[in-house]
Amino acid sequence: MSYQYFPDYELECKCGCGAKDMDPEFMYRLIRLRDTLGFPFPVSSAFRCAKHNRRVSRTGMTGPHTTGRAVDIRTSGERAWEIFTEAKRFGFTGIGVRQHGPFSQRIVHLDDLTAPEFPRPRIWSYKA
Repeated sequence: MSYQYFPDYELECKCGCGAKDMDPEFMYRLIRLRDTLGFPFPVSSAFRCAKHNRRVSRTGMTGPHTTGRAVDIRTSGERAWEIFTEAKRFGFTGIGVRQHGPFSQRIVHLDDLTAPEFPRPRIWSYKA
């Protein structure tokens, strides 16, 4: 399935397996947030297969990205602040922020999980 503003290559697993099983409800919420803010959301990570997630995340094989209900948006400064402040209003329940290091690695993570294994609502920052 294709989504406005978000090309397939941004949504698919970065391991090369081609999986991009994003949840339509989550994507609708993300598109509405992007429409409201009016600027691009370059995605550095969206769907992850379990094997790839185990390699790149401490959440192992079952992290938020494996559900198709999480994205990492490459952003910093004022735009990061705007995403952060509006995301809760749109129903995002997990918000992670990394705003240190090279600009290309600065992100805001968004998810809308509610399952018991992902206690929400939650906000966090990533270690330097």
